[in-house]
Formats: sequence, structure tokens, C-alpha cells
Amino acid sequence: MNFRPFAIPVLLTTIALRSACAGDASALSPDDAQFFENKIRPALVKHCYECHSADAKEVGGKLLLDSRDALLTGGEAGTPVIAGKPNESLIIQALRYDGVEMPPEKPVPEAVVNDFVEWVKRGAPYPATASTAAKAGSVNDPESLWAFEPPKNPPIPDVQNKAWPRDSLDHFVLAKIEAAALQPVGAADPRTLARRLHYDLTGVPPSFEEVERFVTDHQQTGVDAVERLVDELLASPQFGERWGRHWLDVARYGESNGNDGLSRNPTFPHAWRYRDYVIAAFNADTPYDRFLTEQIAGDLLPSDSDQQRDRHLVATGFLAMAAKPAKAMNTNFDMDVVADQIDVIGSGVLGVSVACARCHDHKFDPVPTRDYYALAGFFTSSETMWGTAAHEGLTAPKTDLHVLKAAANVPPPEGFVETVLVPESNTGKPKPIPKSKWPVGTPLAMGVRDGKKPADCKLNIKGDAKKLGDAVPRGFLTACRFESENTIEVDPKQSGRRELAQWLTRGDHPLTARVMVNRIWQHLFGAGIVRTPNDFGVYGERPTHPKLLDHLAVRFVDEQWSIKRMIRNIVLSRTYQLSGDADASLTKADSGNLLLTRHQRRRLDAESLRDSMLKVSGQLNLTPADGSIIRHRDILVNLAGNLHQPSNHRSVYLCYLRSSPPPELAAFDLPDFTSVTGQRDVSTVPNQALHLYNNPFVIEQAERLAAVVTKKAEDDEIRLQFAWQQVFARDAMPREIEDTGEYLRVTQNELKSEDKAWNSLCQALLVTNEFRYVD
Repeated sequence: MNFRPFAIPVLLTTIALRSACAGDASALSPDDAQFFENKIRPALVKHCYECHSADAKEVGGKLLLDSRDALLTGGEAGTPVIAGKPNESLIIQALRYDGVEMPPEKPVPEAVVNDFVEWVKRGAPYPATASTAAKAGSVNDPESLWAFEPPKNPPIPDVQNKAWPRDSLDHFVLAKIEAAALQPVGAADPRTLARRLHYDLTGVPPSFEEVERFVTDHQQTGVDAVERLVDELLASPQFGERWGRHWLDVARYGESNGNDGLSRNPTFPHAWRYRDYVIAAFNADTPYDRFLTEQIAGDLLPSDSDQQRDRHLVATGFLAMAAKPAKAMNTNFDMDVVADQIDVIGSGVLGVSVACARCHDHKFDPVPTRDYYALAGFFTSSETMWGTAAHEGLTAPKTDLHVLKAAANVPPPEGFVETVLVPESNTGKPKPIPKSKWPVGTPLAMGVRDGKKPADCKLNIKGDAKKLGDAVPRGFLTACRFESENTIEVDPKQSGRRELAQWLTRGDHPLTARVMVNRIWQHLFGAGIVRTPNDFGVYGERPTHPKLLDHLAVRFVDEQWSIKRMIRNIVLSRTYQLSGDADASLTKADSGNLLLTRHQRRRLDAESLRDSMLKVSGQLNLTPADGSIIRHRDILVNLAGNLHQPSNHRSVYLCYLRSSPPPELAAFDLPDFTSVTGQRDVSTVPNQALHLYNNPFVIEQAERLAAVVTKKAEDDEIRLQFAWQQVFARDAMPREIEDTGEYLRVTQNELKSEDKAWNSLCQALLVTNEFRYVD
């Protein structure tokens, strides 16, 4: 796209871009980098690079768009982007045909324009290219490619304080602490440990009685009491709800498509079945290798019963959760769906951003374009089934859905007139079923199945599905190294997804076990051993404890890929049970807690905060929710108004609509679930405080809590003591009773209402740091 000169102050726009655009490439968030590689770079390659890249025969307007440095420099018309201001950015004006028309042959689809608008709003993040990659490491640097070598279990290191370690992992941690001439803090007190374990393993706080019981048991039996509590929590149904929610972040689980670029957002009425599958799998401690295999190739696995067959089909919803761009005017639609599937395998399972190789060889990691299309063949040989897309052909074509045999028949509520699609017998063609014949005897699920004619995928030149090169045989990442040369051959008559799962779950795979144990560690400590959980490549952070990571990865495989057992090993370690309190000298010496000299204080995530409010107010319903509020609503979210309904079930059962998240959760760094989320952001912004003070849900829980407290007794001191026990699971100190008693008297005098005074106090307790953080 050639830009004509405009009267724009080049210096000012360049300064703005340098300060707000990707001025420091290392500061790019994984989400921004992924957005660029999935949305922006493919469009630049297809529509812009012919005239605005270093390889162009003639560079239009002296403007290059194929690197961050070139974007910062600009062209004859100035800098094409003003970060954060799409309406003032030349590139947006050109794409909109506003004064200048680029690309000149025809406008790009509206969805692409909207992607660029979003990109500029984000600050126009642009990953560094090969020149800066060389600074971080190159594909020829063995140290930077550590993650592509198979893990080897290192010797257990010797330590000076031989009485300190409880688990083999403690040796690796203490050895590094001692090497730095430091000492770890002491153990957390039993009350702190009880609360930490309840939150980390179940996501809900313990009651006062549960803490008291543990404290007494701990005084009498010590470590044995901790083991009993851990085993009790691991066996709790709430464990699967907590840890299943972690995986749903990785699986980019959502119950609607999200904005398709044309402002349409169709629901996924059957996505909840995948949510329930994940929760059940974690509660059953399904081995991780089996868990992955079911999600990638469940439809190809043998089954002993209709129930097992249903479970396998539902599991493949993992590959069907894509937030798809609109089909309208998008010749790359099918390959966009494949790109999402490659990304969830790459970033989610392997911790490598394979998606960057769609248009060109990966700039940083050893992933050539041919490897990308070798993986793509598994998915182009499969049919992805999402349903009707709310009957919006411009968004996505209608597809079949898996028909389940053993799932319970649930008739739709009265008043719904939408139709759903199920396969017509033997033909495979979708057939609408009107309400009068309705989802009885036809429970449905999203997922994938093998296509009718599996075949290798042809290379898309520069990511363009209309410019095809040679077919690339289906295969795997060639950079991965293994202990043994046990070659996996792909059956040409099938998609090859089963072989892909087999390759991913090899015991000597360099990435799969490392990535998962790192995710487990992150959820228990607040940060992973590798602090870029979706990026183990050249541009990701190096592990703080590489030998510990390999020890855990090998142990994970040796212990039959058991997630519960790995969690148990870690939480019973001395390292996990450390106090979060440290003196100033230790905090200064280990400022980022990279040496793990103490436990890290963490803020509750959105779901745990909501569930905690419900529990202490006496409103939490621990029975699993039935289905979803949109299970019979095949509609456009953007035209339906607010679909969310009040619920006292756990937050994992709320309706996670993309672009329309649950209002009780939205303020606290809830992801958009359009891509793999390995680690949620933790921000502190004013609207969070406004939420805690003004949100109807918070106010209602404060009122419910106040009703429970005031019903306990007539005496205010007894009430206050009970309030502390209910909210903080501890007794109030005399000074706290005195101060809050005075607060009650002043507030009651101002509001002229005892009930309102107690409501105000209870809301104040719910927004305290002690309630919202776990030590």
C-alpha cells in the first residue's frame, strides 16, 4: 500500500510511536505478540509487503512495514502509526479508504481493518525481528535451545543443612539459596498454611472450624496432619473445579465465538460439555498423557461403552473452541481455524509459538514454515465442528456436531424457538430440528473428526491460502530431540491426530512434561520456574532452576503423568510451606524471589474472590451447575442484551461469553479467552476499587453476611468476633474489636440504621487485603 505525503509532523509522530509503540520489544506481553503474529503479520504479508518490505522491487513511499525498526522510521508521509490513536494513524486511514486507498486494488475485509484498529489501540506492539533476536539468542546457540533437548534427571544436589529438605525438590532449591550465602525463612504457621492449601487446591477458603481442627491436629501430629489435609483436599470435588479452571484458560474456553470482526458474536450452546469433561478429568486424576490424547484424538480412540465414547467425543472440543474471524471476504478462513488449533498445541502444550511460522520461518525459534504446514496437515485432514454459528453465514459456515448416545436428555425451557443442527442419518448433511421435535435424545457436543479425504497440507506461500506451494508431509517439529529414535509413522488414511498425540506424549519428549510441571508450579507459587509459561523458546525467559525443572519433568513421567501426585509432592515440600514473611535484608538480597527464599503473597483471582464472598456470606452452592444458561440459545450475543443470570454456584460454572464476560468477574484481569492464557495479568486499577464498592453482587454478599452475623447474637462484641471468624477464619484481636465497634457506632449514627451500619462494616471486611490475598 503506497502512502502519499501528508502534512503530519513527522518528528512528533515518531516520538509518540517510539514511546508508546513496541519501544522495548522485551516488554511485549505474550498476548500482544500472539495477536500480532496471528492477526497483523499475516495481513501485512498478504496486503502490504509486496510494496512495503525489504524484498519489494520498488518500495512505495519509502515506507517499510516488515520490521519494528522500519515502522518506527516511517516513510515520506511520516510515521504510519500513532500508538493508541487509530483514527489519527495513517495506516488505519488507508485501510478505511479515508483520503488514501490502500491496498489500491480493493479494500481489505472489514474484519482485517478492525484487527488493525485493535492493534493500534494496544500500542502497535511489534515483535523484534532477526537483528534483536540475535541479542537474545539464535537458532545456532545451544544454550538458547535448551528446551528442545530431552530432560535428564540430574543428581540430587548436596546441601549444608541436611535436616531442611523434606522432598527431593527441596535439595535443588536449598542448594541455590546456600550458593548465594542466604537462608530461607521459617515455616508458615498452621493457620496460614491451612488457608494456602485450601485456596491452592480447591479455590475456596477454609471455615473457622476447619482451620481450628487443622491447627489442633498439627500441634499433635505435625507433618502427618498436613498430609491428611492435602489428601482430603485432593479428593474433594472442588479440586477439579479449581484446577480444571486453570486448564480452561490454556484451552481458551469460551461459550461464544467473540467478535468476529464484523461485530457478530454467536454463542456456542454446547461448549459447557467440554468444561464438565475437564473438571471430571482433573477429579479423576486422568493421567496427563491420556488427557491430552483424548482432547486431540478422542474420536479415534476405542471405547468400552457409550459413556466412554461420549467422553472421548466431548474431549475433542479442545480443538473446536477457536475465536474465529468472519468467513465473509476471508479466503483464509479455513486456515485461520487451523492456525488456532496449531497455536493451542504449540503455546498450550509445547510452550512454543509455532503460529509465528505460518508466513515465514520463525524469527527466533527453530521452527521452519515447513514444520508449520506439517502440523497443519493433521487439522486440514479433520473436520472442525462448532455448530450453526447462530445461523450467521457471514460469520462461519454451519457444521455438524457430535451426537452423544449416553448423555442425559434435557428438554429446552419453555419459550425458546431456536433450532439446532444434527447430522442426518448416513448422509452427514445437517438437518434442522424445530422446537416441536427438539436437543430429546439428541445431546450434542463441539469437537473434531477425521475428514473424508485426509491429505497433506500444501504450503501457503506467505500465509496466503490462495498461493499454494508443494504439499508438506504430515509430521512434527523437527527441532525436538529425543533419547531414542523411535519414529512415529502417520497413517495416510487418517488425519494423523492420534499419531500427533502419541508424539506429544512420548516419555522423552523435551517439552510436554516440562511445560505442564511448570504450569503446576506456577499455580502453587505465583510464578513458574520458567516465567514465560507459553514460551520456552529463544525469546522466553530461562528457567530459574533448570535442574529442578528437569527433575520434576522426569518425575512426572515416571509417576504415570499424575497431576494430583505432582501437586501432592510439591505442597508437601519444605519449599512450598515456607512463610511469606521476610526481613528487609532477605527481601533486598532476593528481591524477585527468584531463589524461592520465601513464599510469595498472591492476590486471589477473579473466580476465587467471588467464590469466597459467596462462601463467607453463606450463599455458596457447592453442587455442580447443570449445563449452561445458553445451552438452548443458538443466538448472537451482541443482539441478545445481557444474558448473564444470578447464580450461587462456583464461578467456573458461570457463562464465559467472549466479549461479554460475567460481570462479577470482569474487573479482575479476566482474560478474553480468544487465545491460550498461560498466566493471567495482575493489575491494580481504579475500576477494581469501584467494583468492590459499587457492584451489586458485592453489596448483596455484604448484606447477606451482615444478616448471618447479626443473627448470631444480640451482643456486638460476639457479633464482631463471629464476623472475623467467618471472613478471616481467625479470632479478632482486642484492638480490632475496639476499632470496629467504634466504626459501627459512628456509621449507625450517620446512617440512622443499625442494619446499614452492619452492611457497611461487612462490605469493608470483604474488600480488605487480608480477605483478598493469600499468604
